[in-house]
Amino acid sequence: MARRTRMFLTFPGIVVVCLHLLGGSMETANEVDPYKILGVTKSASQAEIKKVYKRLVREWHPDKNKNEGAEDMFIKITKSYEILSNEEKRTNYDRYGQTDDTQPYGHGHYGHRHDHFYFDESFFHFPFNNKGNREFADSKYALHFNQYVNDVVPDSYKRPYLIKITSDWCFSCIHIEPVWKEVVLELEALGVGIGVVDVGYERRLANHLGAHRTPSILGVINGKVTFFHYAVVKEHLRQFVEDLLPQRLVEKVTDRNDFQFLNSWHEQNKPHVLLFDQVPVVPLLYKLTAFAYKDYVQFGYVDQGLSETANLLKQFNINTYAPTMLVFKESTDKPADIIQAKGMKKQIIDEFITNNKFLLVPRLVNQKLFDELCPVKQFHRRRKYCVLLITGDEESYTIGNQAFLTFASTNTLEVVRFAYVYQRLQQSLCDILLKTKDSTPPPPQVFILERRNPAGKVLYKEVAGGWNGTDEDKQRLLDELERLQKDPSILNYDAMLPELNNEFASMFLIRWIYTAYDYISEILDDILHNNWREMMPLLSLIFSALFILFGTVVVQAFSDSSEDGKSKPKAKEGTKTENGSPGSSSTSSRPPKKNFVEVTELTDITYTSNLVKLRPGHMNVVLVLTDATKNVLLSKFAKEVYSFTGSLTLHFSFLNVDKHSAWMETLLEFAQDAMQIDTEEDDCARHKIDYTGYVLALNGHKKYLCLFKPVYTGEEGGSSEEEGPGGATGGGKRSRSGSKDDHPPRRSTPRSRSTATLQIHHKLDRLGLWMERLMEGTLPRYYIPGWPGLDKITGPK
Repeated sequence: MARRTRMFLTFPGIVVVCLHLLGGSMETANEVDPYKILGVTKSASQAEIKKVYKRLVREWHPDKNKNEGAEDMFIKITKSYEILSNEEKRTNYDRYGQTDDTQPYGHGHYGHRHDHFYFDESFFHFPFNNKGNREFADSKYALHFNQYVNDVVPDSYKRPYLIKITSDWCFSCIHIEPVWKEVVLELEALGVGIGVVDVGYERRLANHLGAHRTPSILGVINGKVTFFHYAVVKEHLRQFVEDLLPQRLVEKVTDRNDFQFLNSWHEQNKPHVLLFDQVPVVPLLYKLTAFAYKDYVQFGYVDQGLSETANLLKQFNINTYAPTMLVFKESTDKPADIIQAKGMKKQIIDEFITNNKFLLVPRLVNQKLFDELCPVKQFHRRRKYCVLLITGDEESYTIGNQAFLTFASTNTLEVVRFAYVYQRLQQSLCDILLKTKDSTPPPPQVFILERRNPAGKVLYKEVAGGWNGTDEDKQRLLDELERLQKDPSILNYDAMLPELNNEFASMFLIRWIYTAYDYISEILDDILHNNWREMMPLLSLIFSALFILFGTVVVQAFSDSSEDGKSKPKAKEGTKTENGSPGSSSTSSRPPKKNFVEVTELTDITYTSNLVKLRPGHMNVVLVLTDATKNVLLSKFAKEVYSFTGSLTLHFSFLNVDKHSAWMETLLEFAQDAMQIDTEEDDCARHKIDYTGYVLALNGHKKYLCLFKPVYTGEEGGSSEEEGPGGATGGGKRSRSGSKDDHPPRRSTPRSRSTATLQIHHKLDRLGLWMERLMEGTLPRYYIPGWPGLDKITGPK
């Protein structure tokens, strides 16, 4: 009796301890009152609750309300509506006071079983933390990491998956369970994959999916994860699954576009399926079927309630009392198969589509289609033969191709499949079978193939006589097929076939655009719902790319500005000189960076970069020479300009006047002052001007030049061709009278002219002084309207 008394005394202690452990969560639950948050009474109807919810959502949405507590209030409003919009959750709250607060799975002490208490959990009627009595989804649809990677992800390219993330001691998981169970029963029957992840056992998979709270619901399609953000209601979940599917799966067909839709079988190389139904929207079952067979069949939907579809209903004699499905192959006037039923189930539709996945005579457009049409031989009793027509896509082959299709439509052998290839598009395959070595296209030919292994080995036989579509050709092919049934050894040739070209690879850009569109839509959806944790990798990638791009641009900009800053003093000095005030330059005192002078030839190739598109503030100093004087003048030129090579704004080139004399004359014609001087100097001696030893300082950006004329200093007191140091000629942008006043022409005698040609290397004696004046900006400038093209006026001497 004493022992029994101690047990009764201990039992209330157990109750007190358990209530103490759960007290924190119950207090938290009581703090959230959905009625108070929405501002409705407990007797409010669903219409009133929905109306208030919409108003409050617009008022407290974080994008519109920038107050500090707007986001928290918005979450409370959403959770309150989730509770009150569902009658079962609302009743549960009214009875037990439990809210739909989301429980993160960081509360480990709730999931720990205190075995030293030894109490019966069924006494408390807690529906969680009972491993033996889990809900049906926890056991039947439980997912593991390897199962998800190996099975779910590949299968998501054929059907979408709806996955629930749950955990023990999750009150919210209990609230959504009735809705989840109802949705699973409906969507699984339509072909949607279902999965449940318990974070207590599969935390790795939960982290891999990006699910960081329970409960969470997400969808997986084409290997991509999308989270569900709305209230857990049956209609919302159904719409969520429908939104996962691509938008262009099913085409709406009416009397206007029916011919275009059905007649595209040849271009797409697919059968076309039409579903006739009375509902205005495409049923979800039909969309899921279209997604599962998108690689094989093109789907269309006809709304029988529209007046624009009356001709289609009449043409195909459609019964409007039940959904009807028609499949069209090579014939657009008559369906190849038809199915009609009031309760059209997934199994019936799958069987119907599977039996009509291919055209009667499909074109081999890729290796995947070849593998399915002509599978590899596995057992002796499962031989499959492929009758292959090698033909062309020109109009001249149309009759033969149509005859091959007619012959295939009469085939009754299950082990024989018919196909064709265009020789132009599958050249490597055709060359092996036809054994052609020249480029001349052979006539159409029929082969009977049996594939022996996946590596490409085949046994084949060529049907003699070619294929023109005549009755004799059909009879020969029929005889060969009959012989094949009796004696498979007639396939007496073997070959290794290469992998087929993917003829639809050119559509990659279009598929990429569609994929990019879906991806951008997903990003916008994540931004709208502030799902920052899931978007963090993407945001990190975007900001990294922007940082790299911005850094590159900034570094380049600073690099350019530093070089322009160095050349800015020269530009200012040139401006002062032009206005009449002398300037000074320190550039000439800069020590040379190299122990040699880089001199490039000015040709039609280097003309644009070295002159026309020369950077602002830069000048190109060009020496004019001939083939005979090239070595002598270049050596003298390098000595005279070496002290100026430290300048970053000067470039040095030479022009061969033997090749480009016409360019030189055209350039000096533009500079009218210079031509005036030359003309006056040559009035007595009318002969062609010798430009050897001339030096041009060309500013490509501002379109002006400074001219140096050669001066002979070999004799004392000898007359020169130019007065003043360096032979600098008259100023630019001045009148001709001004030019004559500043530089009066001196008529040279024949003796001085002949003497100046004797010593070639003395022509550049005063070039150093001229270069100093060039750097100071005191030389006259000749402005021209534009640089003449070097390539257009070039001619041999």
